[in-house]
This record gives sequence, structure tokens and C-alpha cells, in this order.
Amino acid sequence: GCIVDGKLYPFGEIEKTENCLRCSCSQKELHCCSLLPSHFHYDKEACEVILNMETCGHDVVQKKDSSKKCSGFSAV
Repeated sequence: GCIVDGKLYPFGEIEKTENCLRCSCSQKELHCCSLLPSHFHYDKEACEVILNMETCGHDVVQKKDSSKKCSGFSAV
């Protein structure tokens, strides 16, 4: 198998690791990519990004009231 973030996974496809990676594990190589966006475009003065590592998702919320989501953002 392959060790990713200190955890042993069997050979094959790894759908999601604890750190939100999707990996392909073989005897010759290990290739991983992030399930989380790497670039966010939003109003940085009024909003902030909150990452959810359990679901590998994110929310862009208002800094003054995190229960309210911000509109007009994009992520890649």
C-alpha cells in the first residue's frame, strides 16, 4: 500500500484522505491532488473562507456574521 499523511492505504484509488486529497496508489508511484479549491475570489474585507475538512467543502461567509453566506464569489 501507500502511506499518505501517516496513514496506510491499500493499492488503488483513494477517494478521500483525512486531509482532503484524492490519490492513486500503485507499487511504482503515488499521485495525489487536493479536493479543495486552491484559489478563491471574494470580498476579502467583508468575507472569509471557512474550510470543512470532514466534507472537503467550503463556505464563504460574512466576517461580522458567519451564519450569513457571501454572494459573488468563485473558487478554482
